[in-house]
Amino acid sequence: MPGAATTTAVGAEAARRRTFAVISHPDAGKSTITEALALHARVIGEAGAVHGKAGRRGVVSDWMAMEQQRGISITSAVLQFAYRDLVVNLLDTPGHADFSEDTYRVLTAVDCAVMLLDAAKGLEPQTLKLFEVCRARRIPVITFINKWDRPGREPLALLDEIEQRINLRPTPITWPVGTAGHFHGVVDRRTGEMTAFQRTPGGATAAVEEQLTPAEAAHRYGGDWQRAVEELDLLGLTGADHDQDTFMAATTTPVLFGAAVANFGVRQLLEVLASHAPAPQPRVDTGGTPRGVDAPFAGFVFKIQANMNKAHRDQVAFVRVCSGRFSRGMTVTHAGTGRPFATKYAQQMFGASRETIDEAYPGDVIGLVNATALGIGDTLHDGPAVAFPPLPSFTPEHFAVLRAADISTFKRFRRGVEQLDAEGVVQVLRSDRRGDQAPVLAAVGPMQFEVAVARLDAEFGVPTQLEHLPYREARRTDAASQERLLGVPDAEVLTRLRDGALLALFTSGWRMRSIADSRPGVTLEPLLAAD
Repeated sequence: MPGAATTTAVGAEAARRRTFAVISHPDAGKSTITEALALHARVIGEAGAVHGKAGRRGVVSDWMAMEQQRGISITSAVLQFAYRDLVVNLLDTPGHADFSEDTYRVLTAVDCAVMLLDAAKGLEPQTLKLFEVCRARRIPVITFINKWDRPGREPLALLDEIEQRINLRPTPITWPVGTAGHFHGVVDRRTGEMTAFQRTPGGATAAVEEQLTPAEAAHRYGGDWQRAVEELDLLGLTGADHDQDTFMAATTTPVLFGAAVANFGVRQLLEVLASHAPAPQPRVDTGGTPRGVDAPFAGFVFKIQANMNKAHRDQVAFVRVCSGRFSRGMTVTHAGTGRPFATKYAQQMFGASRETIDEAYPGDVIGLVNATALGIGDTLHDGPAVAFPPLPSFTPEHFAVLRAADISTFKRFRRGVEQLDAEGVVQVLRSDRRGDQAPVLAAVGPMQFEVAVARLDAEFGVPTQLEHLPYREARRTDAASQERLLGVPDAEVLTRLRDGALLALFTSGWRMRSIADSRPGVTLEPLLAAD
């Protein structure tokens, strides 16, 4: 029964996968923890730093020049590596709110999330927004309270904030010995033993760890150990113990403490991910039917990226494998068009680095090179037809006209704009009044404009100029309403390049309502998350 053997093999391989994203507010240490996890898995020899300390390089997940210059993540990145007998797919996400759309798409491709909190700041606005996405998708969340080597808040106060503000019950697995800023190590609540940390020079290599019995810890750390014991007793009385079922149901969150920049507590996080994070589960298709991991191959595109490496001036479609075994060279079906699609050039990603792979299983992320026929949200499948739900795009709130500084570069300009639109860096709108020479860029946040301009210059050799427009509201409309809105002050209707949808733009919500009241019957529909 070869079919049964194949199914069993696929299920076993899927069970070995751990696919997760790291989410946080900007500057909470997200890219640093990403690098530290890779360091502890021994897939890199030395950790970088987003702060550009002398003699240290940038993190592998921040590969764009703009990311390295500013020390922030602008685009998502995939790092795949082995840990113990597992295959880890770690997806680093942009922290800045202007790139929420990219982060949201990444969260559709993972089975778990690590929520990173700053010990001094707790839950911050961007973290709250991203957590709500996890809640809506019922993604289990592991919490890592970072920067415990710096002054910060009381640990019990941080746990209380998590429970009160996001209704997620914290169940600490490790507990800090020493107050924030005077960090000695952590107690493993499951064993009662302490791991003491010693920083290595610059934090570039894994921290030195020493295992201590409770008696040894009490002798060495005195009052700090006694305080930790008292806090642990209080946690025990409240029943704040890890429960795998409630964690998988996304109602509780395991909590760990550490300091990513010094590699404190990172190994413990990796161990918890390995032992508690879920393996890939059945994915629900557009008809509401779960597709088991051992069904024939299927996956969806959640990201497109071009020009990741000067040595590879090409376009890569990132595909999350949802079911079955992917084999390089197999011909699959594009669900949207019904046409066959060859997968000759398939690669495994590690930041901007990549190498050819021959097979992949549920949970893995594969890069299909020069797959220009693919778009974000497209489903690929083998065997019977299947399609996964479309990925969302956010409603834009910022708009600007883009023009090439030199008209002789127009062909490259147009090619670059089309590329940025395909990747979802910005939405591209067209107006009859301005023509193709002056498309309108629509963005969630203004930093997206900076990325677009920088990439057009660096990757296509096209310097550009931006003219910001006063619009702040966008609604979907139709051709009849477009005629009725023609010439109306503080409003304009443009065509979205990627799908031909008509978007009505207004200078403010008040002005939009005023115009709608004066023109009954005009169609103004919200841009839904699945647009």
